[in-house]
Amino acid sequence: MYLSILTKHHTQRVPIPTDPLFFVCNFSLNLISSAILSTSPQPGIILLQLGFRKEESYMDSTHTNSEYEDWESVDTADSILSYGELGDMEENEWQMVQTKGNQFVVNDQPFYVNGFNTYWLMVFAADESTRGKVTEVFKHASSVGMSVCRTWAFNDGQWRALQKSPSVYDEDVFKALDFVVSEARKYKIRLILSLANNWEAYGGKAQYVKWGNAAGLNLTSDDEFFSHPSLRSYYKAHAKTVLNRVNTFTNITYKEDPTIFAWELMNEPRCTSDSSGDVLQDWIKEMAFYVKSIDPKHLVEIGLEGFYGPSTPQKYQFNPNSYAQEVGTDFIRNHQVLGVDFASVHIYPDSWISQSIADSHLPFIKSWMEAHIEDAEKYLGMPVVFAEFGVSAKAPGYNSTYRDNLINTVYKTILNSTKKGGSGAGSLVWQLFPDGTDYMDDGYSIVLSKSPSTSSIISLQSTRLALFNSLCSKKCRWGCKKRNELEKVLIHDEL
Repeated sequence: MYLSILTKHHTQRVPIPTDPLFFVCNFSLNLISSAILSTSPQPGIILLQLGFRKEESYMDSTHTNSEYEDWESVDTADSILSYGELGDMEENEWQMVQTKGNQFVVNDQPFYVNGFNTYWLMVFAADESTRGKVTEVFKHASSVGMSVCRTWAFNDGQWRALQKSPSVYDEDVFKALDFVVSEARKYKIRLILSLANNWEAYGGKAQYVKWGNAAGLNLTSDDEFFSHPSLRSYYKAHAKTVLNRVNTFTNITYKEDPTIFAWELMNEPRCTSDSSGDVLQDWIKEMAFYVKSIDPKHLVEIGLEGFYGPSTPQKYQFNPNSYAQEVGTDFIRNHQVLGVDFASVHIYPDSWISQSIADSHLPFIKSWMEAHIEDAEKYLGMPVVFAEFGVSAKAPGYNSTYRDNLINTVYKTILNSTKKGGSGAGSLVWQLFPDGTDYMDDGYSIVLSKSPSTSSIISLQSTRLALFNSLCSKKCRWGCKKRNELEKVLIHDEL
């Protein structure tokens, strides 16, 4: 079900799940004449016209009139929600995402994230026979209100490699990445582009070491990716090439394109040969500064999993296992580096705690998230995005109900932070697939057309975050009366 928002330029459709979520929209006078909101085909329909004079109200028997009596006042209505502002932004000013304190903002308006991962978009776009799947992913994600996608801007020395050898590129594959960026823009989806991989898939740091050895460097560890000057220069050259790329579809340089939400230095960097964390810390400092020196307009994040390291031993209790503190990463210390704009955390209890689904997984997710949100607020002063989370269908004891419960746990924890104006800025599920791509499934895929309950949960989260994004304008502070109205909007707090 959709709410159609008629503006002076176009009609915008916003997904509304069939959940008993009642809310009211305040539209700019020159943008809309009326709005009809319905929580389902059967129960209550609230018809509101300009000035918020209630023409007609049919309340579901489970709701009392007192819950809605305040909606009839014009003063109250004026403080609630204006989709007109969003419409103008989308039509006229597709601008860069920035940070303001511990929030993301676009045009100084809050921008909370409900998004997804689909890592293989560039490779699929490189083949005409599979390019349509890229469009399908964005179309399906947009239909449930998702606004950010994380994907790879690397494929090093592999099949359909983007970078065939250091600074040598396949132009056809680069054009495929151009297509991904262009197509995302069409569906108003922003991209987090990751620049390298810790793991061997798609090349990774191991491929950089192979290139180094081929050049006579005599390297013995994949972790020398982080420390050897030549390998650092390989990485920097790749980053520079991607950031300065001119899109062949839009003619917009990547570093000038608001479609790109952020640059990710690396997917899940680890340096297990140095548990002190000093080697990785130095690499992060150098690369964050370097990326910012080329592109000061876009946000930068590291790509970390979120493990606590030696600088905060009192935080070890929150790690999923004792090994996590030995992998060379250090959540708080790493994110204090100049040039890093927001924190990233991943969530995989079925990999980190036990492969079998266990009752302990959901409480771990909640405590893991709350610890990082608190740290982002107290020590970092920045937003935190839970940039990967999911559960494998291959895990013993898995069922779709458990997956829905896991997603609900993540989403509810985000909402609890958001309602307080906290650092919990959003989440990206791992991972969204279109129909007909089962052969790429790593166990974590979500095909929305085959998962109606999951699709509904995702859509509901998108709707709720869209409300947060619209409730507070640049003139608003969380102490204002809009916060109270927001609490009325989110009547049904349990997902």
